[in-house]
Amino acid sequence: MPKHHRVSINGISLQITEQGEGPLVLLLHGFPETSYSWRHQIQPLAEAGYRVVAPDQRGYGGTNCPEGIDHYTILHLVGDVVGLIHALGERQAVVVGHDWGAMVAWNTALIRPDVVRGVVGISVPPLPRGPVPPMAAARERFGEDFYQVYFQQPHVAEAELSKDIPATLRKVLAGTRKAAGEGAGGFLGPFAEPDVLPGWLTEADLATFAGQFSTSGFTGGLNWYRNLDRNWELTTAWQDAPITPPSLYISGERDAVRGIYHPDFLDNPDEIVPNLRGVVDIPDSGHWTQQERPAEVNKALLDFLSGL
Repeated sequence: MPKHHRVSINGISLQITEQGEGPLVLLLHGFPETSYSWRHQIQPLAEAGYRVVAPDQRGYGGTNCPEGIDHYTILHLVGDVVGLIHALGERQAVVVGHDWGAMVAWNTALIRPDVVRGVVGISVPPLPRGPVPPMAAARERFGEDFYQVYFQQPHVAEAELSKDIPATLRKVLAGTRKAAGEGAGGFLGPFAEPDVLPGWLTEADLATFAGQFSTSGFTGGLNWYRNLDRNWELTTAWQDAPITPPSLYISGERDAVRGIYHPDFLDNPDEIVPNLRGVVDIPDSGHWTQQERPAEVNKALLDFLSGL
């Protein structure tokens, strides 16, 4: 059975879920999620012979939420992964991430390839450092209403998302997009709350997530977005550097993120990830891939792990 405990690194205390023995596999969640989003992966990977650890990342769930936007840069997030690997008594890990967790995983493999046996990104592919700051690029491509731009305003998104946390998560995780022009503004405006939850998300699952965000709030996770331009500045030294560890990219075919990043990545994957072992498209899956289609994701992960 998975065990829950805490690990102190880099001045914060991480809440982690751990199961199994063998080569270390880290599972990094996205926004707005916690380590609970890996509930369908932890036991199968552990039973296959791996030591599986899923942390609540900085600012989420049972992990500390440091004050100050500048405590959530990509260097802090990568540092947490490296610190966790070492605190667990290991020298290397396979780092698997979904959504924002994928960005942390890719950047860990880029910045500290010595500690990464392999890297898997789910939903978000590796994103090369662009020629201009990300927020300028986002405004030009998507406009001022783009959610990442909206998240830059301190306290605004927090107020919207925290007003009714269960309703927020119901809309974000299971809601459907309204027709263009319908709905109010903000982040939640375009989402219609579902009448019935999809089969992959139970009321108990939703209550678990809601309880976690009722404790942590949303500021920590939102601060990750508020560092996008700062991250661009901090990673100048890695401009055009390839991600060299063995890698895998998994994408849900109905994932909205796929339309933003997926085609650009496939244009020149060899330049970005020269050791790419495969691209796995998961049919009938949206953005919450490892929760929606766990059997397919688990098979892809185990196939990749067995080849390392």
